[in-house]
Amino acid sequence: MKLIFPFLILLPFIPLNAQSNPPFILALGIAQDGGYPHMGCEKECCARVEADPSIKRYVVSLALVDPAENKWWLIEATPDIKEQLHLFRQLTNRAYAYLPNGIILTHAHIGHYTGLMQLGKEVMNTNEIPVYVLPRMKQFLQTNGPWSQLVSLNNILLKDLIEGSNFQLDTAISIEAFTVPHRDEFSETAGFKIRTNKKSYLFIPDIDKWSKWNQSIVEMVKNVNVAFLDATFLKSSELKNRKIEEVPHPLVSETMELFESARPEEKSKIKFIHFNHTNPLLWSKEKKLEILMKGFGLAEQGKIY
Repeated sequence: MKLIFPFLILLPFIPLNAQSNPPFILALGIAQDGGYPHMGCEKECCARVEADPSIKRYVVSLALVDPAENKWWLIEATPDIKEQLHLFRQLTNRAYAYLPNGIILTHAHIGHYTGLMQLGKEVMNTNEIPVYVLPRMKQFLQTNGPWSQLVSLNNILLKDLIEGSNFQLDTAISIEAFTVPHRDEFSETAGFKIRTNKKSYLFIPDIDKWSKWNQSIVEMVKNVNVAFLDATFLKSSELKNRKIEEVPHPLVSETMELFESARPEEKSKIKFIHFNHTNPLLWSKEKKLEILMKGFGLAEQGKIY
């Protein structure tokens, strides 16, 4: 029987809990909120998964891991959380606890927080799993069911993030939250700068347009080692039944244009992430190669950074 794994690379196991190994990030998902394949999609883009299940991709999520302290944190609680926790155990050979030491959320769009429901009494009935959030996201979880029940029953313990301030997760890892312009119907939208004792990372899975932000993404990328950036759409013509203005994101081409004059070592820091199911960067070897030949990178599910 042929085993098919729904991620790009099943990495060989390394003793990730060894003291000599520095903190790292493991990509547990790279797709937009609906995942890949997308619910209700009968177009060629999603039909490809039926023909080849190995190209299935989970919703954007990262594992932030500190082997020295045998701890890990989950960035984003996606609708695919069950499968992603299982994937994490596979890739780390069960070297860490099944549940993370905490969950870090960007915002209240369904692909980024609804996995929290699996922590409730109907499923795991967890006890005070720390959930790190900015103020509006905290208020949203406290005052809206069913999320408020997770708070009242102590399934989760909300931890305050302060915009622009470092929060020390452990001795080797800190996280700084900042806000980006996005469709903030229920909460603000956060991006994160993650610092370890060896590397620094930028995580911005959702933003309307770089031009709407009061920060320079080019300058921010200069100051990190790896930058996971919103790549929802490759081109504006991808959506046939919706106006792309209704779901604004920077096109991959727009981001690359901003970095056109950047040095190769700066471009290579970028790992595009959060691909919509219509984005050929999920499946087209030709399109992927075009991006790579221009010096940019693509986040890969199951890969260590």
